[in-house]
Amino acid sequence: MEKKGSFVDQITAVLVQQGTLAKKEVPAIHRNFAQAAQAQFDDFLLDEGLVEPEDLLKALSALYQVPFYDVTDYFFQRHLLRMFPKDFLLRNAIIPLERDENMLVVIASEPEKEGLENVIGQYVSYDINFFVGIRRDICDAVKEYYDKALTQVEEDQDSREERLERFKEAGIEESEQEDEDNEEDISQKDRDEAW
Repeated sequence: MEKKGSFVDQITAVLVQQGTLAKKEVPAIHRNFAQAAQAQFDDFLLDEGLVEPEDLLKALSALYQVPFYDVTDYFFQRHLLRMFPKDFLLRNAIIPLERDENMLVVIASEPEKEGLENVIGQYVSYDINFFVGIRRDICDAVKEYYDKALTQVEEDQDSREERLERFKEAGIEESEQEDEDNEEDISQKDRDEAW
């Protein structure tokens, strides 16, 4: 709890110094956070609209003295994510960004977290270079990679059988449908080449 309080004080001081928060608002912000449902102060600041993500990233960068990285809308490299189990990434609020020879760049919500570099070393032997990011955005990116999308439909034997059934009802054999598809592709290619 002491660490959490010190983080709250430290990040608030940086935000005041940067002009994002007014010094006179700080006591009320601390009181409201103490009563809030959010466990993370950065989530509280964002949810309450007290700071913009860009301002929070700049403050985190100043606090931890590492570059910041906004993970939203970034497509992470599959082979880097596969080096770590999902629960490990979520528990530590980290995500690997890129590898350059013997160095792995990792975005962490708490790059100074005690022992973080050592636990990462249990999975990889690279030198670690940290960037800082917003915890919930990092966790959302990890979940997005590992969790199956709600709209994703797996191609399975049942759906193949359903397609075959529709073809049979329409009086088309599967091989005939493939031939028709191929003929359409060839006709389109001929039209494209004519242009």
